[in-house]
Amino acid sequence: MQGFLFKFNMIQQQTKLKVVDNSGAKLVKCIKVLNGFKKRKAIIGNTIIITVKKTKLTNSMKKGEIHTAVIIKTKKKYKRSNGLSFMFDNNEVVLINKSNNPIFTRIFGKIPKELRTQKLLKLYTLSTGTF
Repeated sequence: MQGFLFKFNMIQQQTKLKVVDNSGAKLVKCIKVLNGFKKRKAIIGNTIIITVKKTKLTNSMKKGEIHTAVIIKTKKKYKRSNGLSFMFDNNEVVLINKSNNPIFTRIFGKIPKELRTQKLLKLYTLSTGTF
């Protein structure tokens, strides 16, 4: 397979994602992409339904629980309207509840400016910075 270029897909069903908040979950798997009829792929800022696969030692989350999450970082290259493009090493999410309020009290790392919308403003304020 030398010379084969791997193209990273956007987030879809069965994709494993890393959690970057202090909710207690470490690794989750995408069950369904929301916000559209027959929508199969999600990008930064989209909402997905996830199930917890691995947890930290705390008892706040249990394996197999179903939650809603917002995608913060993807391996797929993302291009802004001003021409700047960026990509990350991991696919990362943060957990939210049904009314778009965070389950956690802190986000580890920076989040993109695209999440600064009225719907996700609380996530934007809990992060350590933006890029």
